[in-house]
Amino acid sequence: MTTLNNLFTGHTAPTQGERFDTLLAHRNLVIERIVSSADIQPAEYVQAQDEWVLLVRGGAIMQVAGERITLGEGDYLFLPAGTPHQVEQCEADTLWLAVHLHPDSTG
Repeated sequence: MTTLNNLFTGHTAPTQGERFDTLLAHRNLVIERIVSSADIQPAEYVQAQDEWVLLVRGGAIMQVAGERITLGEGDYLFLPAGTPHQVEQCEADTLWLAVHLHPDSTG
């Protein structure tokens, strides 16, 4: 049976930080909705999986492998596994869609 959902349902930002909601986890694929507040604590990520991220609504400034990048609505990035990245600033209620492709565990 097919279940219909909507990316914007329940997307209200937290008062601080970010909220990560898994929308789909299937085999080595994970799709997340990330909702960011304007009050975030930057944290560097260096992940074992590839990540494609789309800024759906709002705006943000990221550091990606030492490069400062300003993102607006509709901008997306591919972050290969092992790429250091962090979100430095966000507008209130920024909405992201992140697609993670984890290494194939069957080798």
